[in-house]
Amino acid sequence: MLSHKLFDHTILKADTTTEVVKRICEEAKAYGFASVCVNSYYTAYAAEELKGTDVKVCTVIGFPLGQMSTKAKVAEAACAIADGAQEIDMVINVGALKEGKYDFVREDIRRVKESSGEKVVLKVIIETCLLDDEEKVTACKLAKEAGADFVKTSTGFSTGGAKLEDVRLMRETVGSEMGVKASGGIHDAEFAQALVDAGASRLGTSATLKIVE
Repeated sequence: MLSHKLFDHTILKADTTTEVVKRICEEAKAYGFASVCVNSYYTAYAAEELKGTDVKVCTVIGFPLGQMSTKAKVAEAACAIADGAQEIDMVINVGALKEGKYDFVREDIRRVKESSGEKVVLKVIIETCLLDDEEKVTACKLAKEAGADFVKTSTGFSTGGAKLEDVRLMRETVGSEMGVKASGGIHDAEFAQALVDAGASRLGTSATLKIVE
């Protein structure tokens, strides 16, 4: 049986309306999910809807491409936190990683974590579908060195989503001290359980109700 606290109940589509976010928040409260994950436009709204509950507000930053400037990511995170975000899911600069600009990638993450503060949970999306295994390991190590709290597989907006072998590799790399979030393409309970067995400590999906029911 999957704990409801494993789930970030997610709605990130471009055509998302307030009505949909309201429904997502109501579902998250009813089921006791870990968080509601939204784009920053809806952060303040979600924070108001979830006030007085233990469901967190999670906001995506530098989403979905990750190739915004560090200054833009820091500013976006600061705005989200001011609006009530308690968790931040930021996308790394995949191109910089592939070019071997490791100091930049580490600093990009570190500055978002530093500006967010210790109380805000930072999850770093490494976009596994665009990386080879060596790059995945490097991305996880850089996120850990930068002080992130989680590494996360995917945005769900690129060429692929969560894979069991990626979750295993990420867990092996970061050890037990960090969280591993699987996201992208999680549509049923069997796959969700397999991801948890592989080492995932959080699952991001828009099919949450189907999975838990």
